Amino acid sequence: MFDWITGLVEQGGYLGIALLMLAENLFPPIPSELIMPLAGFSAARGRLGIVPIILSGTAGSVLGALAWYCLGRWLGPDRLRRFAARHGRWLTLSPAEVDRAREAFARWGAPAVFAGRLVPAVRTLISVPAGIAAMGLGRFLAWTTLGTALWTAFLAGMGYLLEDRYDAVARWVNPISNVVVGALALLYLYRVVTFPGDRPLDTEGKG
Repeated sequence: MFDWITGLVEQGGYLGIALLMLAENLFPPIPSELIMPLAGFSAARGRLGIVPIILSGTAGSVLGALAWYCLGRWLGPDRLRRFAARHGRWLTLSPAEVDRAREAFARWGAPAVFAGRLVPAVRTLISVPAGIAAMGLGRFLAWTTLGTALWTAFLAGMGYLLEDRYDAVARWVNPISNVVVGALALLYLYRVVTFPGDRPLDTEGKG
């Protein structure tokens, strides 16, 4: 994967960076922690400009986030509530919790989207509840773009400053990403094991 990303950054330029960051959001195993430092390294060598790199990476990442947001809007709370009634254990969510989560996101959605775009592994997931909660598209894009721009600027800037030691960024950020992913996996397993037994459809909040 390293050689593939390197080749696409060097040959594809700004478009290649945007496509890689789009793919990183649609297929999370492709790490932005490697893409953007590599792009920053190219800027340090004079091959690309640091500002266009940040703009390209941000644009690709926001497009990927928008795809997940649209999925959430399509899914919607009613469809999610019905799905939770049938498969709540594996979703680790009851119909009543769908309503409570929607209410909470309606209250804290903007800071949640902004902060989520700065957290490895959560960056992609945060767009789905924003869509389910029907967060305004303009508001979603504004906070997503702000958080994404900070994240891509940080990674590209580190690659630019470290130059040929850009891989140190990946070595530093990747363990954090692994810890976050591991914690989320453990939390999911705990929720599956402790989830209450099957129950009839909870009609709370369906009025």
